[in-house]
Amino acid sequence: MAEQTFSVFVTGGTGYIGNPLIHALVERGYQVRALVRPGSEKKLPAGAEVVPGNALDSSSYAARIQPAHTFVQLVGVAHPSPSKAAEFQAIDRESALGAISEASQAGVQHFIYLSVAQPAPMMKSYISIRAECEAALLDSAGNGKMHVTIVRPWYVLGPGHRWPYVRLPMYWICERIPSTRDGARRLGLVTLAQMTQTLVSAVENPGIGGRFIEVPQIRKGCVLA
Repeated sequence: MAEQTFSVFVTGGTGYIGNPLIHALVERGYQVRALVRPGSEKKLPAGAEVVPGNALDSSSYAARIQPAHTFVQLVGVAHPSPSKAAEFQAIDRESALGAISEASQAGVQHFIYLSVAQPAPMMKSYISIRAECEAALLDSAGNGKMHVTIVRPWYVLGPGHRWPYVRLPMYWICERIPSTRDGARRLGLVTLAQMTQTLVSAVENPGIGGRFIEVPQIRKGCVLA
């Protein structure tokens, strides 16, 4: 149980990362409300309050954000690939910018955004969208509207997401070569358990202003240095 708990609003709560995050937050005593498409209510972990709405239409849930202290934005295209540029624009960008605007107006104090490790030599359209949303968040932080935590994994290993395990020997080698070390660490693999722990840590330890949580820190499962 956390010593101090906040009301947390989560989008993308029925997804790969959102479901275990909500389960962990509820176990720790947080009041969690999760945005859910009608018909998907049963996919939420027990203990979370259902907020019916559409992540691509922020007006559909804006009135239900309060009294959330923390807003966690997890909506995104499943299994991102270079062929999904149009989906990144329509889903990732639209949902994040709408959420940022509504959360700011609702008086949310801490916004946690699941972004992606960058720079990278691939997935240019995906990274471009995420960078645009990061900039919008940092603008809010700079204006004193919200404190911001931006979490930047590259690939999250877990059920249905295991194929990159075959690349672990390559990562091991690249992390030991000076010319490739920084890139290998920045674009390293993390586990679903590490991501969940990191997001819980971000909820429990709100930062001041804007901060980035990169892969090496995610692997520790804690946002504190």
